[in-house]
Amino acid sequence: MAREFEVRREQDLPATPEQVWDAVATGAGNLGWLYPMEVEPRVGGKATRGDSTVVAWEPPHHFAVRATQDGGFSNTLTYRIEPADDGTSHLRMGIHWVHTGVVDDTWNWETKTDAAEKHVDFYQHSLAEYLSHFAGLPAVYVKAGRDECTDDPADFAALRRRLGLTDDSAVGDRLSLDLPGTDGGSTEVVVDWLDPDFVGLRGPHALYRFFNGSSWNWPIWLGHHLFDQDMDEEPATKAWDAWLNGA
Repeated sequence: MAREFEVRREQDLPATPEQVWDAVATGAGNLGWLYPMEVEPRVGGKATRGDSTVVAWEPPHHFAVRATQDGGFSNTLTYRIEPADDGTSHLRMGIHWVHTGVVDDTWNWETKTDAAEKHVDFYQHSLAEYLSHFAGLPAVYVKAGRDECTDDPADFAALRRRLGLTDDSAVGDRLSLDLPGTDGGSTEVVVDWLDPDFVGLRGPHALYRFFNGSSWNWPIWLGHHLFDQDMDEEPATKAWDAWLNGA
């Protein structure tokens, strides 16, 4: 029996349709808010999102990629960008999963759909942050994770405390942090997202993103977007990996 899952979100964005298109449909743009995803700019082109194929390419209004896997599973990501009267944009995005094969306990359908929906909200917020503060700037993407999986919420609570967050912290709070991979000294960041599953911090030259994998029995990990032109990816990744793993 086929199973389907769909996420649809709409948001107004403080950018022109061309800027939004560059953010969602190009490799350079994706580094600023999502994750590395190179796109071959044509219908039938390849995208490095699970070996996806471009199925819609109408700049700057309609972009979609579809990934398929053995066992009858397909995953389609779609963006539709509409201009607003004031030079900004309205974005409609969607994720559509179709599984025509056997969905057994090893596929963890409920876990994966819950994670997908919550990650969409966090990433779409990060898109708005990128377009509001860093649109068009070249980015370095830093990803690090813990080796072990955990289902203990205390682990992410401990990470929040290391960042200087308390039980009373809220979006809009400002923190002073000593950040890995920098030359030393404190950097002021603002909390732009805060819930049990994710922490988002915005610095003067970065979006710092922390993911509570323990919500789905996955490793805790981070995926940062650094807009400092003097930042090198390899040492920054090593520094954040050491920080995340307690060194």
